[in-house]
Amino acid sequence: MRQLSILIVDDDIHAILALKDMIEPWGYTIHTAFGGKEALAVLKTKEVDLVMSDQEMPGMNGLELLSNMQKQFEDVAFVMITGQGTIDNAVSALRHGAVDYLMKPCKPEDLQTVIDRAMKRGRLTKDRRKYKKFFSSVYGFEKIITRSNRMLQVIELASKVASIPNASVIIYGETGTGKEMLARGIHAATGLMEDSFVAVNCSGIPHALLESELFGHVKGAFTGADADRVGKFGLAQKGTVLLDEIGDMPLDIQPKLLRVLEEGCYERLGVNKLIQTNSRVIAATHQNLEKLIVYGKFRRDLFHRINRFPIVLPPLRERREDIPLLANHFLVKYEEEVGKPRPEISREAMIILENQEWKGNIRELKNVIERVAIVSENGIIGPKDLEINHNSAEKNDVDSIRLDIQFPVREFSLDVATEKIKEIILAKCGGNKSKAAEMLKINRKQFYER
Repeated sequence: MRQLSILIVDDDIHAILALKDMIEPWGYTIHTAFGGKEALAVLKTKEVDLVMSDQEMPGMNGLELLSNMQKQFEDVAFVMITGQGTIDNAVSALRHGAVDYLMKPCKPEDLQTVIDRAMKRGRLTKDRRKYKKFFSSVYGFEKIITRSNRMLQVIELASKVASIPNASVIIYGETGTGKEMLARGIHAATGLMEDSFVAVNCSGIPHALLESELFGHVKGAFTGADADRVGKFGLAQKGTVLLDEIGDMPLDIQPKLLRVLEEGCYERLGVNKLIQTNSRVIAATHQNLEKLIVYGKFRRDLFHRINRFPIVLPPLRERREDIPLLANHFLVKYEEEVGKPRPEISREAMIILENQEWKGNIRELKNVIERVAIVSENGIIGPKDLEINHNSAEKNDVDSIRLDIQFPVREFSLDVATEKIKEIILAKCGGNKSKAAEMLKINRKQFYER
């Protein structure tokens, strides 16, 4: 295991040697540098956990070194060493990112305490930054699989909203379109930690319990409240609360949410004490909230407050170009989770997938792909596999044919369009050419000729 290392920076060789003699017996690897510029050169070649730098140095002083380190070596902790008459510089260093400071002359007991504290804070900062990067890689916008122009516009808008601290957002979209994934993407893009993202399904919690779930309660607030409860807004301090299916939120709770959004405070059940919150609220719904207002089921003032940044997720049937990408992504996930080689989707099967209505959207597509991956044979998913595993009423409804075809203008012609229609119908008929010809109202010979 690598020893923790410290870089001592000063323009006085005697000060460097004095610190080195005190610190080295404690088991740290010591590096030294004469001035700020040499310190930056050392940081480029050595693995350093903590920099201890004098403030007053010619060429580049301690504060300038700290500023340069934050641009290039943000994971390295920094302690400022300063003289008695420059306490203001030490305070300034703390404001600019130093984890601690020491006054000259350094006493061994003070030195050891500061080093221990700085190493601990440095490790926490490094771990937290790594965790943020990991969380962003798992839930960031780059994890949204798309080449659809509409979805790319959605992501661009979401990234702009993410840059506005605590701005409330509402995401509209059918069930299964990925509303929570987009909400997590906004949260991750803000640079917040995963554990400060809290999701609440307003339709999945009984009316009597939803207020306590959101705002918490104190012991004895109601029958069964045998202990204090923090609530989701308490858990998500400086984070994000996702209110999924907000259209189902009871009317008597809506004014309390409005208070959170307008005043940044709430009360726990059973106590008249205001609690401040700085959580971002993201709402999500598949319902038309303006219709709910007409029916008296949703407050108009709350609607106008949460509807400042509306984002509309298109259903899968309106971004069909993403179906092949998503289908293959789910096959890769299947391979990773099950440990079996993933099958390939035949051209005929893919055409069938591309022409479904997908009322359950991405969630439905995922379920279908997982099922057909299990039953497919010879490593190929064909039309028959989809017949077995997909809802036949949705998949093979011959009473209606949906043609959703797009061509670049330079590639379009009647022959190209005809060939595409033939492919769609042939796939819909499971590769049966006679049935395809019958559906096209031509004989088999004409089918081949075309």
